[in-house]
Amino acid sequence: MNYLTAGESHGPQLTGILEGIPSGLHLDVEAVNAQLKKRQGGYGRGNRQKIEHDQVTIVGGVRHGVTLGSPIALVVNNRDHAHWHEIMNPTSPATAENTLRKVERPRPGHADLVGGMKYRHRDLRNVLERSSARETAMRVAIGAICKQLLAQLGIQLVGYVEQIGSITTADHEELDVAKIEDELAKNDLRVIDQTQVERIHNLIDQTKKDGDTLGGVIRVVAANVPAGLGSYVSCDTKLDAKLAAAVMGVNAMKGVEIGDGFQAATRFGSQVMDEIDWDQSTGFSRESDHLGGFEGGMTNGMPIIVKAAMKPIPTLYKPLQSVDVETKEVKKASVERSDTTAIVPASIVIESVVAIELAKAITDQFDGDNLQRLQEQLAAYRKEVRDF
Repeated sequence: MNYLTAGESHGPQLTGILEGIPSGLHLDVEAVNAQLKKRQGGYGRGNRQKIEHDQVTIVGGVRHGVTLGSPIALVVNNRDHAHWHEIMNPTSPATAENTLRKVERPRPGHADLVGGMKYRHRDLRNVLERSSARETAMRVAIGAICKQLLAQLGIQLVGYVEQIGSITTADHEELDVAKIEDELAKNDLRVIDQTQVERIHNLIDQTKKDGDTLGGVIRVVAANVPAGLGSYVSCDTKLDAKLAAAVMGVNAMKGVEIGDGFQAATRFGSQVMDEIDWDQSTGFSRESDHLGGFEGGMTNGMPIIVKAAMKPIPTLYKPLQSVDVETKEVKKASVERSDTTAIVPASIVIESVVAIELAKAITDQFDGDNLQRLQEQLAAYRKEVRDF
């Protein structure tokens, strides 16, 4: 299974191609749109979300609501393009009028300067339009389809916020996806700990007044994943490595943990390894989940736990020092419309890319041409593993 996205932040649309979804999956488009809506929500977001009302249009690979097994083509229109039509017109020649929003003062921490160097762009808007996190809307749409496939295979997952700025929320050990989702529905921060909501709101409000931004930590839990996905045979077949790469591929992510992650480095082996148990009805299990559902690059049947560290957004309303790429004068960096924090929508994005990688792993290991056949093969494999 593979996917590809295209489109710029203020261009006409985002486009996605998803290849490898089995035939026979009844696709709920409204559930995809619900995920897109979640991505646009969350306390601390900027004015762009008041303009966009993301909805997906499926233009290939689905007929009468059922996947065909052929590539699925998706479109999410950018409503804000109406205000940028001439500036971001794909075919009209550049003029003095349509290059008024030229960017020449790169933002520290953003792709602006290095992207300009690499692709020889003198107008750094050519970089920031594609490097913008706006692209993740399409990854959420693709991930939402993968989540529907996983649900048909008995696998559930959820992403949420574990930390915003310096404030860490409680209940880090919760593994029940349904319980987590129930708590997330009670606030606009996607945190489990309701006692921290007001404190976090105050932190975001003060940060916005200061013209600054906030990052945080995201946690994803995936339950009922079968043991044996991935492989210990080669480094590029380890599923935890693929998950880490997918998470690091999301804008602003600077660290990934599986299970206890870096905390495991500070503990004794006896405190980290998950002891093995066996039951006649369920087969092998673990007494704990410090290793986040992985051993030797393979899933071990325990819930998968992936954490991501997100840096603060590099666009500051009190901009940092930069240098004009044309005049080489020291100036303040350019200011683009942005959020105070995007940690809440980022939790949906990380959830989505984890869903994509799990769906890839399953369709790689089993016959993914047809959903019913895939379900039959996976059920037989689960029984084989249970009876080992």
